[in-house]
Amino acid sequence: MASIVIRHASQADLGSVLSLYEELAGAKLSAAPADRASSEAVLAKILAEPRRELTVAELDGRIVGTADLIVVLNLNHHGQPWAIVENVIVAHTARRKGVGRALMQHLIELARDAGCCKLQLLSGKHRAQAHELYRSVGLEPVAEGFKIYFDD
Repeated sequence: MASIVIRHASQADLGSVLSLYEELAGAKLSAAPADRASSEAVLAKILAEPRRELTVAELDGRIVGTADLIVVLNLNHHGQPWAIVENVIVAHTARRKGVGRALMQHLIELARDAGCCKLQLLSGKHRAQAHELYRSVGLEPVAEGFKIYFDD
């Protein structure tokens, strides 16, 4: 049976995370990760943010997934913060092995532990497999998402 470990990312994980982000971006060049030198500085800042959890998933010792959780302070909902998940990716070769489920369950637990009133994420309408995963861990499609990209 495969061994899945979910943990906080470190600077040493940068190459693996960038490879996963390249897979996530696919053919959309504007969504590709930055070059390694630029990414090193950005990752250091991300890892220093106290309300942010860049998480990696290891399958049998190899990084095959990542997701980013940000806890946002809030004046609404009696002052409870809310959480947003972004950049969820499991390597194509590791899908359907429980990695995405383990990642999402970990982030849901982190959001609960932070006292968040909700956890939300946006996912492209074409990502049916991902939507199936999100529903299976308790997320519901309750809103229409909107966004604007400034680099397209």
